[in-house]
Amino acid sequence: MIDKNTICATIREIYPEIGECGIDLAVDFDEKNSAWTVELKKDGRVLKTFIETTDADACITKENCIGLGVEIAQLQGNIERWPT
Repeated sequence: MIDKNTICATIREIYPEIGECGIDLAVDFDEKNSAWTVELKKDGRVLKTFIETTDADACITKENCIGLGVEIAQLQGNIERWPT
C-alpha cells in the first residue's frame, strides 16, 4: 500500500534539492478530493497541489512518473520564483 512516507521518499528521490535548500515537503491524503496533497514551504510561504492517486501509484511502482513529476516541478518552480 502506498502511504505518504513512500510518496515523500519518491519525490525526494526525483527532486533531491527539496528539503536541502530550504524547501520543506508535506504529503497527506485528502479524502474529500480522493487525491494526495503535496505541500511545499519556503521562507514562510506555502504552495499546495493535488496528485491523482493513479499518478502517485504509477510513479511509486516505477511505471510512469510524468504526472507526479510535472506537478512537483511546477510547484517547485512557482515557490522558487516568488520574491523574498
